[in-house]
Amino acid sequence: MMVNHGLHMEDGADLADKERYQRMVGKLIYLSHTRPDIAYAVGVVSQFMHQPQASHMEAVLRIVRYLKGTAGHGILFKSNGHLEIQAYTDADWAGDKGTRRSTSGYFTMVGGNLVTWRSKKQKVVALSSAEAEFRGVARGLAEILWIRKLLTEIGFPPTTATKIMCDNKAAIQISENPVQHDRTKHVEVDRHFIKEKLEEGIIEIPYIASKDQLADILTKEVNGNAFSSCLSKLSVCDPTTQLEGECRKGEKIDCRGACV
Repeated sequence: MMVNHGLHMEDGADLADKERYQRMVGKLIYLSHTRPDIAYAVGVVSQFMHQPQASHMEAVLRIVRYLKGTAGHGILFKSNGHLEIQAYTDADWAGDKGTRRSTSGYFTMVGGNLVTWRSKKQKVVALSSAEAEFRGVARGLAEILWIRKLLTEIGFPPTTATKIMCDNKAAIQISENPVQHDRTKHVEVDRHFIKEKLEEGIIEIPYIASKDQLADILTKEVNGNAFSSCLSKLSVCDPTTQLEGECRKGEKIDCRGACV
């Protein structure tokens, strides 16, 4: 997506071919199940299925052009010698110009490999960025609990607390501090849900800098350098790419350009 795309319903704007638009977006939604790099963009354009306009169609065609240039991209799974679970959660406060609802997203990783992701507009309007981030953490926590249960059922029970990476200090403080009634009574259920899991030692919520927040690309449009950096850290690349002569015999280039 273009940075600061501002896609919304405009009064009197030219309309696009509705049937063609719905057909293309439907295929993109299906593809986003294996391409996390387009999850946010597809989530945006899918909001205009009922009455697509010319600007919305141009955004869809931009996604298609990106896919044409990255046809070999996928998620590279590697053995990292552990099965630790990590999550990155983020939210873009009031990013939707039409409804002022926030978009939250999360990536979850098992053994250093990306396994699930989601980008979704929140159901209610958040009154602050902390509340938007807080709701995002709650959604990421629900996914973490499901993954921990799944690993336990197949014989690999987690032995350490799961880290949920968050770049909002206020949201972390609200999660840990029970004396926040005036600021949190409108998100009371989520607060108790997160605090309970913190006290049980199931999760930890460390602070990370915004520049290291991988889930940024699920909640907002970012520039090309930041986008490529996030995808590299998530091992989303063309795993068939090799630079001849760069590695010893039998080794390959990973998404970061290192020999493995």
